[in-house]
Amino acid sequence: FRATGATPMIPFVGAFVMHVASSCPLAANGSALAFDFTIFFNKKPLVCYEPDARLFLPCDSGLLYLQAILVAAILNSNSTWAARAEARREVCHQLAPHFWASTGLRRTPPQIRIVPVPVPNAAAAVHLTCHVWGFYPREVTVLWLRNGDAVASEDTPKLLPNGDWTYQTQATLRVTPESGDTFTCSVQHVSLEQPLREHW
Repeated sequence: FRATGATPMIPFVGAFVMHVASSCPLAANGSALAFDFTIFFNKKPLVCYEPDARLFLPCDSGLLYLQAILVAAILNSNSTWAARAEARREVCHQLAPHFWASTGLRRTPPQIRIVPVPVPNAAAAVHLTCHVWGFYPREVTVLWLRNGDAVASEDTPKLLPNGDWTYQTQATLRVTPESGDTFTCSVQHVSLEQPLREHW
């Protein structure tokens, strides 16, 4: 409709979002395995770029399939979008070794702390929790030792990401210490030359 003396107005029809995402999964040696360039509509893949054919194709045969065909045809009729996708693919292949060296090959040693918590309604029993954090890569082994001998912890340690490319885990052991007992949390990680240990 037209407001008096104003420019044409478009009625509000709802919120829709289109965005472009590209990625290149890496192999264990850091080389790029593939390249993905996708146009999304409301978080759903709409049109995908096929790098070998250098064409845009509908990603899915769902409700938006006919619209995806139309969008793909428009993108394929103009070489600008294919050039943009190819430029991103080239950047991906150029940057992958750099980022792989600074992330995939990096080694960050863990930190460790034992926290004792008395067990309610149990005379001398204590839960010892060994907190291990800040390590990369994610593979880690956490062992409890009693007077130097391995003992099973109460739980299976779960690895959690910290959000900063490092991980954390914990292992808990219920003990009733006797005079002279030493409990040790031992952590093995690829970043360490020898196990990291903390005694309680």
